[in-house]
Amino acid sequence: TTTLSFVLPQGPFLLPSLEKTHGTPWDAGAAPESCSDCSPEECPTPRGCLAGLVRDPCDCCWECANLEGQICDLDNTNHFYGKCGDHLECKLDTGDLRKGEVPEPQCACLSSQTLCGSDGKTYTQICKFQEVFHAHPEANLTVAHEGPCESEPQILSPPYDVWNVTGQDVIFGCEVFAYPMASIEWRKDGAEILLPGDDPHISVQFRGGPQKYEVTGWLQIQGVRVTDEGTYRCFARNRVGEVAALASLTLNMTGLSLPRPRPGPEDDAESEESDDYY
Repeated sequence: TTTLSFVLPQGPFLLPSLEKTHGTPWDAGAAPESCSDCSPEECPTPRGCLAGLVRDPCDCCWECANLEGQICDLDNTNHFYGKCGDHLECKLDTGDLRKGEVPEPQCACLSSQTLCGSDGKTYTQICKFQEVFHAHPEANLTVAHEGPCESEPQILSPPYDVWNVTGQDVIFGCEVFAYPMASIEWRKDGAEILLPGDDPHISVQFRGGPQKYEVTGWLQIQGVRVTDEGTYRCFARNRVGEVAALASLTLNMTGLSLPRPRPGPEDDAESEESDDYY
């Protein structure tokens, strides 16, 4: 079988030869042998094309372009896997190298610039915007401006209820998206002061991320005491508005087995990884 060789910084990799859909050897720049005289009036109408339209291999009919992440023809033709849509380019997926796999060409977005749509929603890049644009053409969606839309904070990952015993350490987390960036405060119901106050066994930490325009805050209670039991609130605010999420700390005073806490984001991620087998 004929192969195409691509030399990458990490070394040479061989990809299977590309063939035309009707089974004959692939020939760059050539139209499929099965192409006949073009009759546009006989072409089917493509629908649901979220990445826009491209010409078919015979350069006659319009068909759906490939979306971000779909396999494509690396030489920018449309003879085997298909051609990428607007604002997309066909690139080798170097992420496969880290997994020890042979890289394959995939459609990748040309820009990572965040956009604000006329619908008031923030899009991580132009390709995600285009997908919504093509999915709802009746909305006449336009780009309002580069950068995210101003919005009140959104709590992406709230703190979770915790059951524990005295003497153990407890951590509550709160992940927030907002533009302008939000500030995070922690309070305990029934107390007016901001945590940690002057209590040495309570501390708070903050950092930007994990994604752009996000901030994450943690409340840590070291050596939990009976008086720590109660409800804790994460307040996120910016100049547009504020939002809050709460979680309770319940102490087991009987010595019986503890209820299983609600799963956090890390548990969800582990569960998804364990199921990601074929």
